[in-house]
Amino acid sequence: MTTLALLTSNNNTYLQLMAQTSLPDLTLETDPTKAEIWLADPEQAALALKHCPPPRWLASTFAGVNPLLAPTLPSGYPLTHIKGIFGPLMAEYVFGQLLSLYRDLPRLRAQQQHNEWKPFGYTSLRGQTLLILGTGDIGQEVARIAKAFGMNTVGVSRSGSACSHFDQVYPVSLLPRALGQAQVVVGVLPDTPDTRGLLDESALAALPRGAILINVGRGSLIDEEALLSALNRGALGHAVLDVFQHEPLPPEHPFWYHPGITLTPHVAATSFPEQIWQQFCDNLARFQRGETLGHLFDWTRGY
Repeated sequence: MTTLALLTSNNNTYLQLMAQTSLPDLTLETDPTKAEIWLADPEQAALALKHCPPPRWLASTFAGVNPLLAPTLPSGYPLTHIKGIFGPLMAEYVFGQLLSLYRDLPRLRAQQQHNEWKPFGYTSLRGQTLLILGTGDIGQEVARIAKAFGMNTVGVSRSGSACSHFDQVYPVSLLPRALGQAQVVVGVLPDTPDTRGLLDESALAALPRGAILINVGRGSLIDEEALLSALNRGALGHAVLDVFQHEPLPPEHPFWYHPGITLTPHVAATSFPEQIWQQFCDNLARFQRGETLGHLFDWTRGY
């Protein structure tokens, strides 16, 4: 019999899903110290790990697991995180925001409210170059949709290896060259020591004037002061930010009030318990058969 502890903000939902699923060899354990498996939000798991040894398998309900990476917490145990379900949601967000900017949809809405018939020109996505920082499953889905719009797709990854739906992929060492081609940059990178502050003053200066930046990966990617400077001098056309170095964003933060920033509260891709539960069940079968788990966190790489 396999024992499971739930440490999530959606415990009731997961209990309902568990009751609807035929899992005769799985029992619920209220004491985490007695459970082989934790299905857990990272913050709740981090709190438990302060006084509990890690389980045989910790299944994170999030893609990002930063709270579990604190130096005071144990590491190296089997940890899985959510993958493969955020690409379509991220792509919807990216192109919703991009089309709003390129077609100036807020301006059209404002004209309607004032009974104004004032056609104006706009820019098409077709022929524009989209640079995606990160070529994993999310980056590939964004690139796939970009190709449907007729965009040129360029990627940046650690290796620079060729990847589906990308016309070209550069290694991080050639980031300035990649940035110099881009009318739009989308950040989907994880938070690692190598990615923190990657878009600094020199990187942003490599972009063509008026480029658009959309960040849906991790807030640590961007040097905030450098971003504000680039926007204030008109070097960067607009920034769409869904993730931040500190969340929730403090009310006094200048991002709230900057006309060149569209700000959203980390909603680009919300995970749904039903999808998480399906991934968990698939991995549970592997766990019970003694097989390698899917979507394992790489403690060496940090993602």
